[in-house]
Amino acid sequence: MTARGLILAFVLLLTLPVQLRAQDLAEVSLPDPRQEEQALALMDSIRCVVCQGQPVSGSNADLAGDMRRLIRERIAAGDSPEAVRGMLISKYGDWVSFKPEVKARTLPLWLVPLLALAVGIWLVSRRLKVERS
Repeated sequence: MTARGLILAFVLLLTLPVQLRAQDLAEVSLPDPRQEEQALALMDSIRCVVCQGQPVSGSNADLAGDMRRLIRERIAAGDSPEAVRGMLISKYGDWVSFKPEVKARTLPLWLVPLLALAVGIWLVSRRLKVERS
């Protein structure tokens, strides 16, 4: 191995503890059990922007760790869970929440499943009528 390779390996080894420490901070529980409970409930209702089908509470993605850390920091600072949710929604968009608010922009999220269900029921009932005839 050349001197340049040794120096590069040494520098990379020096950065490893910093990366590990940053990940550990995302997993540190809040000292107040009520705040930790609020933070965990919020983490369960926020979608990981990397995994998208998984809440940040269960994602191993680095960004999910950053989001968990941010949620804990804001809750510890005294922000309400709804204020933190609003901040995350303003940053990442409405789809980051597993429980989107009902408003004009999110109306399709609420109406399309109901419309699909109604169409499905109509198709099944029509099919049953044809088979009975």
